[in-house]
Amino acid sequence: MAAELVGGAFLSSFLNVLFDRLSNDKIEEVIARLEDIAKHKDILGLEKIAAKNMSGRIPSTSLGQRDGYHTKHDAYPRHLSYSRGIRDSLSKFLEACDDLQHARTLLKINVGTSHEFSKEIDPCRLLAQLKRVRVLSFEFFPGDHISLPDSIGDLIHLRYLDLSGTPSVTLPESMSNLYNLQTLKLSWCRRLKKLPSKMQDLVNLRHLDITETNLEEMPKGMSKLKELQKLSDYIVGKHEENGIGELGEHVHLQGKFCIKKLENVVDSSEAWKARMVDKKYITHLWLEWSSGEDNDIIDSQIEKEVLAKLEPHKDLKRLSLWGYRGTMFPDWVGQSWYHDMTWLELRGCRNCWVLPSLGQLPALMSLKISGCDKLKKIDGSFYKGDGTPQHQETPFRSLKYLIIERMPCWEEWESYECDDDDHAPFPQLATLWIQHCPKLRGDLPTFLPSLKSLYIRRCEEVSCYLPRAPSILKLEIYGKQEARMRELPLSMLERLVINGEQQVEYVFEAMTHTQPTSLIDLHISECSSAISFPGDSLPPSLQQLRINNCKNVEFPMQNQQHESLTSLTIKNSWTSIDSAGTCEFTAFGCCTSNLLKMKSLGLKGIAFWAALTTFLLLFAYLCPPLSN
Repeated sequence: MAAELVGGAFLSSFLNVLFDRLSNDKIEEVIARLEDIAKHKDILGLEKIAAKNMSGRIPSTSLGQRDGYHTKHDAYPRHLSYSRGIRDSLSKFLEACDDLQHARTLLKINVGTSHEFSKEIDPCRLLAQLKRVRVLSFEFFPGDHISLPDSIGDLIHLRYLDLSGTPSVTLPESMSNLYNLQTLKLSWCRRLKKLPSKMQDLVNLRHLDITETNLEEMPKGMSKLKELQKLSDYIVGKHEENGIGELGEHVHLQGKFCIKKLENVVDSSEAWKARMVDKKYITHLWLEWSSGEDNDIIDSQIEKEVLAKLEPHKDLKRLSLWGYRGTMFPDWVGQSWYHDMTWLELRGCRNCWVLPSLGQLPALMSLKISGCDKLKKIDGSFYKGDGTPQHQETPFRSLKYLIIERMPCWEEWESYECDDDDHAPFPQLATLWIQHCPKLRGDLPTFLPSLKSLYIRRCEEVSCYLPRAPSILKLEIYGKQEARMRELPLSMLERLVINGEQQVEYVFEAMTHTQPTSLIDLHISECSSAISFPGDSLPPSLQQLRINNCKNVEFPMQNQQHESLTSLTIKNSWTSIDSAGTCEFTAFGCCTSNLLKMKSLGLKGIAFWAALTTFLLLFAYLCPPLSN
């Protein structure tokens, strides 16, 4: 098996200059290119050579390993990379190199399946050799190590340090000595609870990634890091020195930014000091309150005022509000001046009893609402600010994905009144997903011209008509609700999942009038009535058929040849296949299980078996003796 450690002329000619003028984005690009080169080296026809000595510089090294054969090109490399996808690649690399004192770069790249590092690597000894390193990407450590060596603070030339995935609880205070450090990546350090107390001394820090860590709060004095451009998360502390006001100086933050533990902000004036409206380069703002106890005393007015002071700039593209504790939202949430906002999520806002007006967000494409435990009604204000149609655009005119779930008290979705279908809300909606709303009765939107997928699950009280959806391709309804479509466009449907006696009967009745010519996947379950396929035939396009907990289903087997059907699953059902005719399947996989009430399986002669030319699976157990 070939194992590559990529370096050589590519790094020598590019990285020497790059790492003196460090750019986090450029280094990420280099890592991605190295990974791509390592994956496709054979296709690219690359040879492993040592770069020539240029301008008196110590040359770089490219080391190749194949079938246990080691090739050493240079004992004093400057730029090195290794892969966790190659077992013991780092330890073998270090064995081949006499000295790392001239190394400027040690990069981890991801190629192939990850392996643990050799436990023989001594991190203290390794760091002692890397005194001149500028770029270090390393995952400390396997086994029992839970902290980094203090000697990491001696690497004063470091510009880029990636410790992602390191299982440390704390970081050594000596890291505050890395005054040249510009990028620090600590993502997925799931045990990490605390950063060095003097992080404020890292005055050149531009990028700090603490995604998916378990930090309890930020260290004091983060406002002194005035060069910060990317900060993945800020965990609000309970003191002024590590409170939300420390964010006020960070006007150059960009990309995605998450503020956590907002429950520690007890005064709206503190929130105002964060100057969120001045952070023009943030594209995705994530505001999160930790879930507290149900008996926590919450002043909903203060909660609303705090959120009001966290109003972001008007070019924001994505907004997530998790765990907001107020009963109402401030006016800025949903204002039409957010002309670039395409994605919005309201999650776990347990005290909220009214949704903000979101219908006039002109570019909103994806909306997810979940966990609003006290919400009982979505009314007209959801579509328009004042609930009236005058002088306003079509509500949700760009929305394509709408998910509403886990709303235990939601009962009513008020219809939006308009003169004609051309002005109906949701003209572009392609996916509507509603689940775990046990008290919802209706109404649902009446007309969704672009809807492709409708999914309703565990909404047992829904009794209204489903939306008219002439373009629908996938319809999945789970539960015993009485909801049904006025006009079921069977000719368009490709996937149909129905649950409950009324739903199954309704669909089979509709099939007597319209042939489902496009249906590929059909699941029916929980029906005790006698049902049979209209016209004594399965839909010609059907490829998968699943029947579960249906008491009396008759198969159309009268001289039928089901050329498209590839999978049949029957479970806990009373099923009859008439023996009068011949049934033929040409590419068939069958799973029949728990057929305790199977009445008959009638197959004329051996034509059935002869037709199973690509039979995949027949799985039957706990079946009584079958007639014929």
